[in-house]
Amino acid sequence: MVTAIVVALLVAVVVATVAVARWLAHRRPDDDLRDAADTLTHVDEAEPGRDAALLPHDVHDREVREVREAREVREDHDGDDRAGDAAGAPRPAPVPVVLVHGLFGFDRLGVPGARFDYFRGIARHLATLGCQAHAVRLPRAASVPARARALCAAIEELPHERVDVIAHSMGGLDARYALSRLGLARRVRTLVTIGTPHLGTPIADLASLGAVSWARKMLATIGLPLDALDWLTTAGAARFNAEILDAPGVRYACVVGGMRAPKTPIALPLVPAHAYLRRIAGANDGLVPVASQRWGQVLAEIEADHFAQVGWLFGVRAAFDATGLYAFVVARLGDVALDGVIPAAPETGVVVAR
Repeated sequence: MVTAIVVALLVAVVVATVAVARWLAHRRPDDDLRDAADTLTHVDEAEPGRDAALLPHDVHDREVREVREAREVREDHDGDDRAGDAAGAPRPAPVPVVLVHGLFGFDRLGVPGARFDYFRGIARHLATLGCQAHAVRLPRAASVPARARALCAAIEELPHERVDVIAHSMGGLDARYALSRLGLARRVRTLVTIGTPHLGTPIADLASLGAVSWARKMLATIGLPLDALDWLTTAGAARFNAEILDAPGVRYACVVGGMRAPKTPIALPLVPAHAYLRRIAGANDGLVPVASQRWGQVLAEIEADHFAQVGWLFGVRAAFDATGLYAFVVARLGDVALDGVIPAAPETGVVVAR
């Protein structure tokens, strides 16, 4: 059974790689800008009690208003107090956001005539809402400590006194390590993890110690070590959680993603792994079990695979709006509880793709 899964996974990866290459070759450079503009139009046109349903994942009235009002405060901070909450008090502009990629990730890749962001269209979209967003680049397959050191160095170079961190997948572990062990807590207000394997993933167990561990050894012999895998196994995560404690004064929250509905689209490369995880660990996003993703306050639960969580959609039925999700998260950052005291979640705390 395991051998069949491995073979299917390898075939799927090859097929998907060819499909993605064709898609990128025919995609015009301005398509990403058009996608972001379409999502922004949905946010800007949303009115209380009506058009919020335009967003595929129920970004409700309060969240949309908060992002818009924060943008207006930044634009009119020289004395115009038109933007404020219901009580009339001025609202602060959003704290700058740092976006942290996962395993094999990148900040931005450029080829002649095109540019590709790991967080596809997200930083650009948040900028239109008045939130500065910075994508950082970490060593792609290095250990958590090595990646965490790179994260600290990147944030130290930013001109902001405090930032919020939104980290995808393994990036969430890197951020937790940097906050707990490397002093990054003095610069970070809130950490939100999305699709992070806080309890590890059986996929890493399989690749590190299981039937496909030979692939890791082969890659190491040609100069491509995968030190990251040791930190993503279930045993490695247990050790990590015992040693890496939450930093005092930092707010921790998460977004939990996975495919629960039978008709939810899933990227072709993730189909075999999703089936394997579903059999042994239940609902998952194609790489990480849902049960492994919770850390801190749960801001949202989304119906999206691991790639869709950062804006990469593969398939004609894929409809998840990642830019809207990140706007939702930014709007909720000020609501995250401190010191583990989690208030009753409002209805808007559940985000489901339609």
